[in-house]
Amino acid sequence: MSEATRIRAQLQGDKTTVRVLMAHEMESGQRKDAAGKPVPAWFIQDVTVQHSGRTVLAAQWGPAVSKNPYLQFSFRGGKVGDKIAVTWVDNRGERRSDEAAIA
Repeated sequence: MSEATRIRAQLQGDKTTVRVLMAHEMESGQRKDAAGKPVPAWFIQDVTVQHSGRTVLAAQWGPAVSKNPYLQFSFRGGKVGDKIAVTWVDNRGERRSDEAAIA
């Protein structure tokens, strides 16, 4: 299993800003190893962020996203203490889900 996803969510007025740092190697499938063989593609395909059970962001990514991707976005309707859940699934079927509270 990969490292925990780092999530920070801050309420600023009526807008909640969410910052997410995901630990993932994100191989594009275009590199070759020392023996000259292609390194298989391995990347996050689906990212979902939920606020109190309601989806506030859904994204589909491809192999062009960098290693340890960073994501930042804002939404309205959050309150201090509400839970933010980030879930991702990669092209090998591995899944990670983490939560944080809005500060």
